[in-house]
Amino acid sequence: MRRILFKSKIHRATVTQADLDYEGSVTIDSHLLRAADILPFEKVAVWNVTQGTRLETYALEGEPGSGVICINGAAAHLNKPGDLVILATFAEVEEHEALHWKPTVVFVDEKNRIVPGRTEEIPGPARRIA
Repeated sequence: MRRILFKSKIHRATVTQADLDYEGSVTIDSHLLRAADILPFEKVAVWNVTQGTRLETYALEGEPGSGVICINGAAAHLNKPGDLVILATFAEVEEHEALHWKPTVVFVDEKNRIVPGRTEEIPGPARRIA
């Protein structure tokens, strides 16, 4: 049996641009792509924390170090500059791989810079908000 598991994500990135006239995709700072193990043209889920929308598209490589998160095409109707989004990918793996699977989680600050030292999610009930 093969299972589809959460592979990686960029958590709570800030949308920097929304380009309605582009044909599609999400442009992501190449440093963030590498950190999150996302390849150009890889399928990406975009979950908008601000608007509550969800969609799927593909990743395009953006300027390294720019912090760019640009939602392109029709998805620009659902994601505006300043919105917080989660960009997630999934992988189909064999059962034996699934038993020891560990996703890559990249936390970013308000300027889409990687937050050092934080790599694991805390499940909702266990999360403490200071």
